[in-house]
Amino acid sequence: MSLLILAYLGGILTILSPCILPVLPFVLSRTGQPFLRGKLPMLAGMALTFAAVATLASAGGAWAVQANAYGRLAALALLALFGLSLLLPQVADTLARPLVALGNRLTGNPAASTQAASPSPWGSLLLGIATGMLWAPCAGPILGIVLTAAALQGASVSTSLALAAYAAGAATSLAAALGIGAHMFAAMKRSMGASEWVRRGLGAGVLGGVLAIGLGADTGLLARLSASGPVRIEQALVDVLHKARPAPQAAHAAAQPGTGMLLAANDMPVAMPDRLPVEGRMPALDGAVQWINSAPLTRDHLRGKVTLVYFWTYSCINCIRTLPYLRAWADKYKEQGLTVIGVHTPEFAFEKSPDNVQRAVANFRIGFPVAVDSNYRIWRAFQNSYWPAAYFVDAHGNIRHHQFGEGDYANSERVIQALLAEAGRPSTARDVVAPLAEGAQAAPDLSNLRSGETYLGYLQAANFASPGGMRQDAPQRYSVGKLRLNQWGLAGQWTVGAERAALDKADGSIVHRFHARDLHLVLGPAPDGRAVRFLVTIDGKPPGDSHGADIDAAGNGAVTQTRLYQLVRQAGKVGEHTFEIRFLDPGAQAYAFTFG
Repeated sequence: MSLLILAYLGGILTILSPCILPVLPFVLSRTGQPFLRGKLPMLAGMALTFAAVATLASAGGAWAVQANAYGRLAALALLALFGLSLLLPQVADTLARPLVALGNRLTGNPAASTQAASPSPWGSLLLGIATGMLWAPCAGPILGIVLTAAALQGASVSTSLALAAYAAGAATSLAAALGIGAHMFAAMKRSMGASEWVRRGLGAGVLGGVLAIGLGADTGLLARLSASGPVRIEQALVDVLHKARPAPQAAHAAAQPGTGMLLAANDMPVAMPDRLPVEGRMPALDGAVQWINSAPLTRDHLRGKVTLVYFWTYSCINCIRTLPYLRAWADKYKEQGLTVIGVHTPEFAFEKSPDNVQRAVANFRIGFPVAVDSNYRIWRAFQNSYWPAAYFVDAHGNIRHHQFGEGDYANSERVIQALLAEAGRPSTARDVVAPLAEGAQAAPDLSNLRSGETYLGYLQAANFASPGGMRQDAPQRYSVGKLRLNQWGLAGQWTVGAERAALDKADGSIVHRFHARDLHLVLGPAPDGRAVRFLVTIDGKPPGDSHGADIDAAGNGAVTQTRLYQLVRQAGKVGEHTFEIRFLDPGAQAYAFTFG
């Protein structure tokens, strides 16, 4: 429910965003129509079509995106024709007869004449459907949460309702604009007798909107202009409602300071927990595309054992920092009856590959069973919303405790000890583990963390500061000027997609102004698998002792596989710096910054 409220409020806020400008003329063209037969069908068609198209694009894959591209072309042609009919009366006269006749037949009044017919809702509904196919609202924090939830949970009633709520919020604010516009146009007609000029002005506006969308201004320049006031308001709403029901994106954004997801690990001894409540039955583990380190496990296999089910994805820094504890618990309590099961549920498309997951399992030295949940079947069965997430299951198959996000390791281990004791397999060890963690697996420096997770794909990108804004799914040459804290930019020729930025030509850079001890970047090699060499600098100089685990002191490194790379670990006093990674070869793919 909180996600629906958040989505609706986010939709209302789109009226403040320049991204709404290209569709305003289409909406305002209904100002002279009755509400029930003109305005309402138009707004309803827009909202429902956007919700349907966004659901398909999020859950249906590339074919849905391609199909919508053809639909957008048809909608552009239809709206261009509509704009011409407003601008040129002779075009309107030519189109009116067959369209009104069709509307009359659909309403069961085939004998009505063109002159006598009252306004039909079908034309407004068709206009709304076309507008919904074209509308590309700026992907601020709220829309990012909604679309990420749709991608993870698949095509379902709940995700479609969230998208419909977002569109309904936009329709609400547009309805208010329609009401204001109707009064303004009525006053103009009364005072100046300018009804024909108003009509032609709307026609010119519709054609301007078609041109702006056709040139990509709605997702380029206007999206860049939107990344200020409305985004700050949206983020404030996310922060307010986050505690009630965080969405998957918010959960994965655990590296951001202030979210409450990063907890200090093992700061002090924790007493044995009191009687743990039953939170529900453990769902089935069906639907994994592959199991690693084990044959497929079922609830029958786990009967009589204490089980820890751990959701993770291999490029998530919060998950990576938790793995040393998972490995230590699996080894320490195996003989007492603990079974640790990793459920690898991907965030990015490259994480769906079983080969990539198997390579990551080997790199992280994971010996416990891992279910490759690339189709989100187990994720949905648990109704999970977090990376990482741990569910503690007793010997009778009941979930007795959960831990969302990294940290609180001592309490989690006490829960394991308590469940083993309940099962009649008490552990002789009363201490808690303190595993040695190096590189990206080391605990974060929370006292110096001022930078949060930053996505480079346009779907969830924020704080992008290259002049001219971000162009979606098309090559663009970028440059970077002076950055403020947590701003970032691109230099060179890049193509920015929904979840990554891809370098088209050699000698391109990514620059980020950050404040944290550690800086990580999820990177992939060229599409054909070729390694991509790179050079890292901090404030224009080699990193020296502040180099990360994946580069040397001179800043040299290479992208050889798609994973998280640790590029900076500041030595000595941690401060604010400008990070730059320059790629010497083309083809690099960059997904997200994380910090620690």
